[in-house]
Formats: sequence, C-alpha cells, structure tokens
Amino acid sequence: MSTIETTAPEVSTEDLTRPAPQGPALRQLAVDGLWRNNPALVQVLGLCPLLAISNNTVNALGLGLATLLTLVVSNTLVSLIRHWVRPEVRLPVFVLVIASVVTAIELAMNAWLHGLYLVLGIFIPLIVTNCIIIARAEGFASRHDLGRAAFDGLMMGAGFALVLVTLGMLREVFGQGTILANAHLMFGEWGRSLTVQVIPEYHGFLLAILPPGAFIGLGLLVALKNAIDRRALRR
Repeated sequence: MSTIETTAPEVSTEDLTRPAPQGPALRQLAVDGLWRNNPALVQVLGLCPLLAISNNTVNALGLGLATLLTLVVSNTLVSLIRHWVRPEVRLPVFVLVIASVVTAIELAMNAWLHGLYLVLGIFIPLIVTNCIIIARAEGFASRHDLGRAAFDGLMMGAGFALVLVTLGMLREVFGQGTILANAHLMFGEWGRSLTVQVIPEYHGFLLAILPPGAFIGLGLLVALKNAIDRRALRR
C-alpha cells in the first residue's frame, strides 16, 4: 500500500522579511490628484458646483477650500473606521460621515465667513452629494491606511480647487475685468485692497459670467490639458 507524502512549500527567510505592499507612493498620489487623474479635468466629477460657483475668484476659492477640507477629513475618518464597518452598511455609513463633516464646515462658515456663506448658499450643503467625495471614500480611503487616505484627499481636493479657482479667475477677468473682487467676504475689510483691476475701464463680457461661459471655460481647460499630455507623449 503506497503512501502519499505532502510537504509544505518552502518559505525563504527573504519572503518572511519582505515588507507587505504599502499602497501607492505619495508621489503617485500627488501626480494623480493634481494632473493625471484630476477630478475636474479627467474624471469630470463635481460639475454642478464647478460651473455654478466659478463666476469669480473668491467664490471659487471658498468652495474649493471647503471641498478640499471635506475630502481630507472624510477620507481620514473613513480610513480610521474601515475595519469596523460591515460591507452591507458601508455606503450609508460613509455618507453619514461625509454629511457630518460638511455640516460642521457649513456651521463654521456661517459663524466666521457669513457673507461668503450667504453667497455660496445651497452649494455648501450640496458638497455631501459631490461624486468626488464618496468616490474617494469608497474607492481609496476604505482600502488604505490613514496617512495615504488623508494625502489622497488633500491632493484630489487641491486638484479640484485649482481647476475651480483657475476657471473662476478666467471668468472674472473676461466678465468683469478684475481679479479677487469681493475679497472682503473671505479675508475681512483688508481684503478690499486685494482687488486688482486687470482691464481698466472694462464694461465686461456678459457671456463669461453666465452658465454658457462656464461650459466654454471648462472645455478650454480640458482641451489645454489634453494638448499638453499629447505633446508630452510625443516627446
């Protein structure tokens, strides 16, 4: 009667000491958030606030910073609780976390930046429904450690805010001939001195500050990014 011998696979000392995969490098996260996978120019997410609020620089900066802070804090909290949340209730819990963060930011803006809070209006609580926030919470923060989750939120938020501010600045220049008009809403009374009249005695180009101007401006920014990427590939 023959016997079958089973042997365990050999495990080398090198395999035991090899570090476990740590996720994407911070450099890759930075490049993805700011350029390669920019949420506004590549993923084309969050278009509602992007197009509605970007009629001037200050409004765009205010909403961009609020979105950035929401991404960082919500990604951090989701990464902290990811091991305790059951898969069946994962998305409702993430939405609850995001809603709590946005509510805290909204109350803070109402207290300390009341003028800007009134201008941004409904678009502050609508950050809860921004596809970028839930996409990063579900797609990245729930699968990675605290440091990378927070850094991913920072880079994705910065990429979105940069596009938002750039679009707002372009629309304000062409629509009003100024940059940082109404800066006192964010920086206080001394912010009135920050307003720059780029085009003297300019009567404005109405299309630039209307919704069609937002679509045209965003389209031009996407086209510019694609042209830069194609040129880099040819090199």
